[in-house]
Amino acid sequence: MATTQLFLQILRPIPAISVASRRVIRTLRAGNADAIRQNMNFKWALRLSLVEQSLPAEESTGFNVKQLVDFLYDDLPHLFDDQGIDRTAYDEYVKFRDPITKHDSISGYLFNIALLKVIFRPQFLLHWVKQTGPYEITTRWTMVMTFMLLPWRPELVFTGTSVMGINPKTRRFCSHLDLWDSIKNNDYFSVEGLWDVLKQLRIYKTPELETPKYLILKRTANYEIRKYNPFIVVEAGGDNLSGSRGFIDVTGYIFGMNSTMEKIPMTTPVFTQANDPELSKVSIQVVIPPERDLSSLPPPSQETISLRKVEKGIAAVIKFSGNPTEEVVREKEKALRSSLLAAGLKPKMGCLLARYNDPGRTWIFIMRNEVLIWLEEFLLE
Repeated sequence: MATTQLFLQILRPIPAISVASRRVIRTLRAGNADAIRQNMNFKWALRLSLVEQSLPAEESTGFNVKQLVDFLYDDLPHLFDDQGIDRTAYDEYVKFRDPITKHDSISGYLFNIALLKVIFRPQFLLHWVKQTGPYEITTRWTMVMTFMLLPWRPELVFTGTSVMGINPKTRRFCSHLDLWDSIKNNDYFSVEGLWDVLKQLRIYKTPELETPKYLILKRTANYEIRKYNPFIVVEAGGDNLSGSRGFIDVTGYIFGMNSTMEKIPMTTPVFTQANDPELSKVSIQVVIPPERDLSSLPPPSQETISLRKVEKGIAAVIKFSGNPTEEVVREKEKALRSSLLAAGLKPKMGCLLARYNDPGRTWIFIMRNEVLIWLEEFLLE
Protein backbone atom coordinates (compact mmCIF):
# COMPACT_ATOMS: atom_id res chain seq x y z
CA MET A 1 0.00 0.00 0.00
CA ALA A 2 1.45 3.31 -1.11
CA THR A 3 0.08 5.18 1.89
CA THR A 4 1.60 2.67 4.26
CA GLN A 5 5.02 3.23 2.71
CA LEU A 6 4.54 6.97 3.04
CA PHE A 7 3.45 6.65 6.66
CA LEU A 8 6.74 4.90 7.44
CA GLN A 9 8.44 8.25 6.93
CA ILE A 10 6.15 10.09 9.33
CA LEU A 11 7.12 8.54 12.62
CA ARG A 12 9.95 10.23 14.44
CA PRO A 13 11.76 9.04 17.55
CA ILE A 14 11.10 10.52 20.97
CA PRO A 15 13.49 10.26 23.94
CA ALA A 16 11.12 8.23 26.05
CA ILE A 17 10.20 5.25 23.91
CA SER A 18 7.05 3.56 25.15
CA VAL A 19 7.26 0.23 26.93
CA ALA A 20 5.40 -1.42 24.07
CA SER A 21 7.84 0.03 21.52
CA ARG A 22 10.85 -1.16 23.54
CA ARG A 23 9.34 -4.60 23.71
CA VAL A 24 8.80 -4.65 19.93
CA ILE A 25 12.40 -3.59 19.30
CA ARG A 26 13.74 -6.34 21.56
CA THR A 27 11.45 -8.83 19.87
CA LEU A 28 12.57 -7.76 16.40
CA ARG A 29 16.18 -8.13 17.40
CA ALA A 30 15.37 -11.61 18.68
CA GLY A 31 13.57 -12.44 15.43
CA ASN A 32 10.33 -13.52 17.16
CA ALA A 33 7.62 -12.49 14.67
CA ASP A 34 4.78 -14.23 16.52
CA ALA A 35 5.43 -12.21 19.64
CA ILE A 36 5.29 -9.00 17.62
CA ARG A 37 1.79 -9.76 16.44
CA GLN A 38 0.71 -10.44 20.01
CA ASN A 39 2.07 -7.13 21.29
CA MET A 40 0.60 -4.77 18.69
CA ASN A 41 -0.45 -4.46 15.07
CA PHE A 42 2.48 -5.98 13.16
CA LYS A 43 2.49 -3.53 10.27
CA TRP A 44 2.58 -0.52 12.57
CA ALA A 45 5.07 -2.13 14.95
CA LEU A 46 7.49 -2.98 12.16
CA ARG A 47 7.50 0.59 10.83
CA LEU A 48 7.80 2.09 14.30
CA SER A 49 10.71 -0.08 15.30
CA LEU A 50 12.63 0.44 12.06
CA VAL A 51 12.39 4.21 12.39
CA GLU A 52 13.34 4.21 16.06
CA GLN A 53 16.37 2.04 15.38
CA SER A 54 17.56 4.02 12.36
CA LEU A 55 17.33 7.52 13.88
CA PRO A 56 19.07 8.60 17.10
CA ALA A 57 16.52 9.60 19.75
CA GLU A 58 18.23 12.90 20.48
CA GLU A 59 17.58 14.15 16.93
CA SER A 60 13.94 14.90 17.72
CA THR A 61 11.57 15.37 20.61
CA GLY A 62 8.41 14.68 18.68
CA PHE A 63 7.01 13.95 15.23
CA ASN A 64 6.66 15.88 12.01
CA VAL A 65 3.06 17.02 11.53
CA LYS A 66 3.90 18.23 8.02
CA GLN A 67 4.56 14.63 7.04
CA LEU A 68 1.17 13.65 8.46
CA VAL A 69 -0.38 16.34 6.28
CA ASP A 70 1.37 14.84 3.24
CA PHE A 71 0.21 11.40 4.31
CA LEU A 72 -3.45 12.51 4.38
CA TYR A 73 -3.15 14.05 0.92
CA ASP A 74 -2.13 10.59 -0.30
CA ASP A 75 -4.39 8.44 1.91
CA LEU A 76 -7.80 10.16 2.09
CA PRO A 77 -8.59 10.01 -1.67
CA HIS A 78 -8.82 6.23 -1.14
CA LEU A 79 -11.62 6.60 1.43
CA PHE A 80 -14.22 4.85 -0.74
CA ASP A 81 -12.16 2.90 -3.26
CA ASP A 82 -10.96 -0.70 -3.05
CA GLN A 83 -7.64 0.27 -1.47
CA GLY A 84 -9.25 2.12 1.42
CA ILE A 85 -7.56 4.22 4.07
CA ASP A 86 -4.63 2.96 6.13
CA ARG A 87 -6.21 1.88 9.42
CA THR A 88 -2.82 1.68 11.13
CA ALA A 89 -2.69 5.48 11.09
CA TYR A 90 -5.53 5.55 13.66
CA ASP A 91 -5.76 4.61 17.31
CA GLU A 92 -7.89 1.54 17.89
CA TYR A 93 -10.31 3.66 19.92
CA VAL A 94 -10.53 6.69 17.65
CA LYS A 95 -13.54 8.94 18.28
CA PHE A 96 -15.45 9.68 15.07
CA ARG A 97 -18.33 12.17 15.03
CA ASP A 98 -20.44 13.84 12.37
CA PRO A 99 -23.87 15.47 12.89
CA ILE A 100 -25.78 12.17 12.63
CA THR A 101 -23.17 9.42 13.16
CA LYS A 102 -20.73 8.48 15.90
CA HIS A 103 -18.23 5.66 16.41
CA ASP A 104 -15.61 5.11 19.08
CA SER A 105 -13.29 2.68 17.32
CA ILE A 106 -11.51 2.38 14.00
CA SER A 107 -13.50 -0.80 13.34
CA GLY A 108 -16.78 1.10 13.73
CA TYR A 109 -15.52 3.90 11.48
CA LEU A 110 -14.48 1.44 8.76
CA PHE A 111 -17.84 -0.34 9.06
CA ASN A 112 -19.58 2.97 8.47
CA ILE A 113 -17.48 3.55 5.34
CA ALA A 114 -18.32 0.06 4.05
CA LEU A 115 -22.04 0.66 4.69
CA LEU A 116 -21.98 3.95 2.77
CA LYS A 117 -20.37 2.16 -0.19
CA VAL A 118 -23.28 -0.31 -0.29
CA ILE A 119 -26.20 2.10 0.20
CA PHE A 120 -24.70 4.97 -1.77
CA ARG A 121 -22.13 5.42 -4.50
CA PRO A 122 -19.97 7.98 -2.71
CA GLN A 123 -17.47 10.17 -4.53
CA PHE A 124 -14.95 11.92 -2.30
CA LEU A 125 -12.95 14.97 -3.35
CA LEU A 126 -10.20 16.27 -1.06
CA HIS A 127 -9.57 20.00 -1.49
CA TRP A 128 -6.84 20.71 1.05
CA VAL A 129 -5.14 19.51 4.22
CA LYS A 130 -3.36 21.76 6.72
CA GLN A 131 -2.12 21.85 10.31
CA THR A 132 -4.42 23.90 12.55
CA GLY A 133 -2.93 23.15 15.97
CA PRO A 134 0.04 21.47 17.68
CA TYR A 135 -1.75 18.09 17.51
CA GLU A 136 -4.50 18.92 15.02
CA ILE A 137 -4.95 18.69 11.25
CA THR A 138 -7.96 20.01 9.33
CA THR A 139 -9.10 18.82 5.91
CA ARG A 140 -11.67 20.27 3.50
CA TRP A 141 -13.66 18.00 1.23
CA THR A 142 -16.70 17.44 -0.96
CA MET A 143 -18.70 14.22 -0.90
CA VAL A 144 -21.37 13.43 -3.50
CA MET A 145 -23.49 10.33 -2.90
CA THR A 146 -26.12 8.65 -5.06
CA PHE A 147 -28.75 6.93 -2.91
CA MET A 148 -29.16 3.57 -4.62
CA LEU A 149 -32.18 2.31 -2.64
CA LEU A 150 -34.64 4.82 -4.10
CA PRO A 151 -35.80 4.37 -7.71
CA TRP A 152 -35.09 8.01 -8.68
CA ARG A 153 -31.50 7.76 -7.32
CA PRO A 154 -31.30 11.14 -5.56
CA GLU A 155 -27.91 12.82 -5.30
CA LEU A 156 -26.84 13.98 -1.85
CA VAL A 157 -24.08 16.56 -1.55
CA PHE A 158 -22.10 17.35 1.59
CA THR A 159 -19.16 19.69 1.91
CA GLY A 160 -17.25 20.63 5.01
CA THR A 161 -14.17 20.18 7.10
CA SER A 162 -12.79 17.37 9.25
CA VAL A 163 -10.79 18.22 12.36
CA MET A 164 -8.44 15.33 13.12
CA GLY A 165 -6.75 15.07 16.49
CA ILE A 166 -3.33 13.44 16.88
CA ASN A 167 -2.36 11.35 19.89
CA PRO A 168 1.20 12.57 20.75
CA LYS A 169 1.98 9.29 22.49
CA THR A 170 1.08 6.98 19.63
CA ARG A 171 1.46 9.47 16.80
CA ARG A 172 -1.80 8.21 15.37
CA PHE A 173 -5.10 9.94 14.79
CA CYS A 174 -7.27 9.69 17.90
CA SER A 175 -10.30 11.79 16.89
CA HIS A 176 -12.16 12.79 13.73
CA LEU A 177 -14.84 15.49 13.82
CA ASP A 178 -16.84 16.31 10.66
CA LEU A 179 -18.40 19.77 10.32
CA TRP A 180 -20.92 20.31 7.49
CA ASP A 181 -21.17 23.65 5.69
CA SER A 182 -24.93 23.28 5.24
CA ILE A 183 -26.00 23.38 8.90
CA LYS A 184 -25.30 25.43 12.02
CA ASN A 185 -25.66 22.71 14.67
CA ASN A 186 -22.94 20.15 13.97
CA ASP A 187 -23.15 18.50 17.40
CA TYR A 188 -24.22 14.87 17.52
CA PHE A 189 -27.17 14.17 17.29
CA SER A 190 -28.25 17.07 15.06
CA VAL A 191 -31.90 17.16 14.02
CA GLU A 192 -30.88 19.92 11.61
CA GLY A 193 -28.34 17.51 10.12
CA LEU A 194 -30.95 14.77 9.72
CA TRP A 195 -33.30 17.20 8.00
CA ASP A 196 -30.45 18.26 5.69
CA VAL A 197 -30.17 14.62 4.60
CA LEU A 198 -33.90 14.04 4.19
CA LYS A 199 -34.59 17.15 2.12
CA GLN A 200 -31.99 16.03 -0.42
CA LEU A 201 -34.00 12.87 -1.09
CA ARG A 202 -36.65 14.77 -3.03
CA ILE A 203 -37.18 13.99 -6.72
CA TYR A 204 -35.39 16.09 -9.33
CA LYS A 205 -35.51 14.75 -12.87
CA THR A 206 -32.18 15.22 -14.64
CA PRO A 207 -32.10 13.86 -18.22
CA GLU A 208 -29.28 11.45 -19.03
CA LEU A 209 -27.59 13.87 -21.38
CA GLU A 210 -24.22 15.60 -21.46
CA THR A 211 -23.93 18.65 -19.19
CA PRO A 212 -21.18 21.22 -18.58
CA LYS A 213 -18.55 19.69 -16.28
CA TYR A 214 -18.20 21.14 -12.81
CA LEU A 215 -16.97 20.39 -9.30
CA ILE A 216 -18.97 21.30 -6.23
CA LEU A 217 -16.64 23.23 -3.94
CA LYS A 218 -19.08 24.16 -1.22
CA ARG A 219 -22.73 23.56 -0.37
CA THR A 220 -24.40 25.82 2.16
CA ALA A 221 -28.00 25.85 3.37
CA ASN A 222 -28.91 28.24 0.55
CA TYR A 223 -26.64 27.61 -2.43
CA GLU A 224 -23.79 25.64 -4.00
CA ILE A 225 -20.46 26.98 -5.16
CA ARG A 226 -19.33 25.22 -8.36
CA LYS A 227 -16.14 25.33 -10.37
CA TYR A 228 -17.06 25.02 -14.04
CA ASN A 229 -14.78 23.80 -16.80
CA PRO A 230 -14.85 25.75 -20.08
CA PHE A 231 -17.74 24.87 -22.39
CA ILE A 232 -19.10 26.01 -25.74
CA VAL A 233 -22.60 27.30 -26.40
CA VAL A 234 -24.59 28.11 -29.47
CA GLU A 235 -26.68 31.19 -28.66
CA ALA A 236 -29.29 33.54 -30.00
CA GLY A 237 -31.13 36.58 -28.72
CA GLY A 238 -33.95 35.97 -26.26
CA ASP A 239 -36.92 37.92 -24.91
CA ASN A 240 -36.72 37.33 -21.14
CA LEU A 241 -35.17 34.90 -18.66
CA SER A 242 -38.12 32.51 -18.65
CA GLY A 243 -38.92 32.96 -22.34
CA SER A 244 -38.27 30.68 -25.29
CA ARG A 245 -37.59 33.08 -28.15
CA GLY A 246 -34.50 31.91 -30.01
CA PHE A 247 -34.83 28.31 -28.80
CA ILE A 248 -35.85 26.99 -32.22
CA ASP A 249 -32.83 28.71 -33.78
CA VAL A 250 -30.23 27.27 -31.37
CA THR A 251 -31.73 23.77 -31.36
CA GLY A 252 -32.00 23.95 -35.14
CA TYR A 253 -28.22 24.39 -35.29
CA ILE A 254 -27.54 21.13 -33.41
CA PHE A 255 -30.27 19.27 -35.31
CA GLY A 256 -28.47 19.92 -38.59
CA MET A 257 -29.44 23.41 -39.69
CA ASN A 258 -25.83 24.52 -40.01
CA SER A 259 -23.37 25.05 -42.88
CA THR A 260 -22.49 21.34 -43.15
CA MET A 261 -25.87 19.92 -42.04
CA GLU A 262 -24.07 18.06 -39.25
CA LYS A 263 -26.24 16.77 -36.42
CA ILE A 264 -24.84 17.31 -32.93
CA PRO A 265 -26.08 15.42 -29.84
CA MET A 266 -28.53 17.25 -27.56
CA THR A 267 -27.30 18.32 -24.14
CA THR A 268 -28.79 19.79 -20.98
CA PRO A 269 -29.52 22.34 -19.57
CA VAL A 270 -30.81 25.11 -21.81
CA PHE A 271 -29.43 28.42 -20.49
CA THR A 272 -30.95 31.85 -20.68
CA GLN A 273 -28.46 34.53 -19.66
CA ALA A 274 -28.92 38.15 -18.64
CA ASN A 275 -25.84 40.36 -18.50
CA ASP A 276 -27.33 43.58 -17.16
CA PRO A 277 -28.55 44.63 -13.69
CA GLU A 278 -32.18 44.79 -14.86
CA LEU A 279 -31.94 41.24 -16.28
CA SER A 280 -33.48 42.48 -19.53
CA LYS A 281 -30.75 41.84 -22.14
CA VAL A 282 -31.13 38.13 -22.60
CA SER A 283 -29.63 35.40 -24.78
CA ILE A 284 -30.68 31.75 -24.99
CA GLN A 285 -28.01 29.06 -25.18
CA VAL A 286 -27.62 25.35 -25.83
CA VAL A 287 -24.41 23.68 -24.67
CA ILE A 288 -22.26 21.83 -27.20
CA PRO A 289 -20.94 18.36 -26.11
CA PRO A 290 -17.64 18.77 -24.22
CA GLU A 291 -15.52 16.74 -26.65
CA ARG A 292 -16.00 19.38 -29.36
CA ASP A 293 -14.04 22.61 -29.78
CA LEU A 294 -14.76 25.74 -31.80
CA SER A 295 -12.46 24.74 -34.65
CA SER A 296 -14.27 21.45 -35.23
CA LEU A 297 -17.82 22.86 -35.26
CA PRO A 298 -19.62 23.81 -38.48
CA PRO A 299 -20.30 27.55 -38.88
CA PRO A 300 -23.91 28.59 -38.28
CA SER A 301 -26.03 29.06 -41.38
CA GLN A 302 -28.12 31.81 -39.77
CA GLU A 303 -26.91 35.27 -38.82
CA THR A 304 -29.12 35.25 -35.72
CA ILE A 305 -27.03 32.63 -33.94
CA SER A 306 -23.37 32.38 -32.96
CA LEU A 307 -20.90 30.05 -31.26
CA ARG A 308 -19.06 31.14 -28.13
CA LYS A 309 -16.66 29.61 -25.64
CA VAL A 310 -17.56 30.15 -21.99
CA GLU A 311 -14.34 30.29 -20.00
CA LYS A 312 -13.88 28.37 -16.78
CA GLY A 313 -15.18 30.09 -13.69
CA ILE A 314 -16.80 29.88 -10.27
CA ALA A 315 -20.58 30.13 -10.00
CA ALA A 316 -23.02 30.21 -7.12
CA VAL A 317 -26.11 28.11 -7.81
CA ILE A 318 -29.55 27.77 -6.31
CA LYS A 319 -31.69 24.78 -7.32
CA PHE A 320 -35.49 24.68 -7.41
CA SER A 321 -38.39 22.79 -8.98
CA GLY A 322 -41.66 23.94 -10.48
CA ASN A 323 -42.45 26.25 -13.35
CA PRO A 324 -39.63 28.81 -13.74
CA THR A 325 -41.74 31.86 -14.45
CA GLU A 326 -40.13 35.27 -14.81
CA GLU A 327 -41.31 36.28 -11.34
CA VAL A 328 -39.95 33.11 -9.73
CA VAL A 329 -36.59 33.40 -11.49
CA ARG A 330 -36.15 37.02 -10.44
CA GLU A 331 -37.02 36.14 -6.84
CA LYS A 332 -34.46 33.33 -6.86
CA GLU A 333 -31.81 35.63 -8.34
CA LYS A 334 -32.50 38.27 -5.71
CA ALA A 335 -32.35 35.76 -2.85
CA LEU A 336 -29.15 34.19 -4.15
CA ARG A 337 -27.44 37.55 -4.66
CA SER A 338 -28.47 38.65 -1.17
CA SER A 339 -27.04 35.45 0.37
CA LEU A 340 -23.76 35.88 -1.50
CA LEU A 341 -23.35 39.49 -0.41
CA ALA A 342 -24.15 38.52 3.19
CA ALA A 343 -21.39 35.90 2.99
CA GLY A 344 -18.88 38.50 1.81
CA LEU A 345 -18.69 37.15 -1.74
CA LYS A 346 -18.55 39.24 -4.93
CA PRO A 347 -21.27 38.26 -7.42
CA LYS A 348 -20.98 39.50 -10.98
CA MET A 349 -23.72 41.40 -12.76
CA GLY A 350 -26.52 39.37 -14.32
CA CYS A 351 -27.41 35.70 -13.98
CA LEU A 352 -28.27 32.51 -15.86
CA LEU A 353 -31.37 30.37 -15.69
CA ALA A 354 -30.68 26.67 -16.33
CA ARG A 355 -33.65 24.56 -17.42
CA TYR A 356 -32.93 20.83 -17.52
CA ASN A 357 -36.27 19.40 -18.62
CA ASP A 358 -38.68 19.41 -21.52
CA PRO A 359 -41.70 21.19 -19.97
CA GLY A 360 -44.08 19.26 -22.21
CA ARG A 361 -42.85 15.88 -20.97
CA THR A 362 -41.97 16.50 -17.32
CA TRP A 363 -44.21 16.93 -14.30
CA ILE A 364 -43.76 20.40 -12.88
CA PHE A 365 -42.98 19.25 -9.33
CA ILE A 366 -39.94 17.18 -10.44
CA MET A 367 -38.46 19.72 -12.85
CA ARG A 368 -34.86 20.70 -12.20
CA ASN A 369 -34.19 24.41 -12.55
CA GLU A 370 -31.21 26.45 -11.38
CA VAL A 371 -30.22 30.10 -11.16
CA LEU A 372 -26.47 30.73 -11.49
CA ILE A 373 -24.47 33.85 -10.71
CA TRP A 374 -20.80 34.02 -11.65
CA LEU A 375 -18.42 35.16 -8.90
CA GLU A 376 -15.56 37.61 -9.25
CA GLU A 377 -13.37 35.44 -7.05
CA PHE A 378 -13.67 32.67 -4.51
CA LEU A 379 -11.28 31.29 -1.92
CA LEU A 380 -12.14 27.89 -0.50
CA GLU A 381 -11.38 28.20 3.21
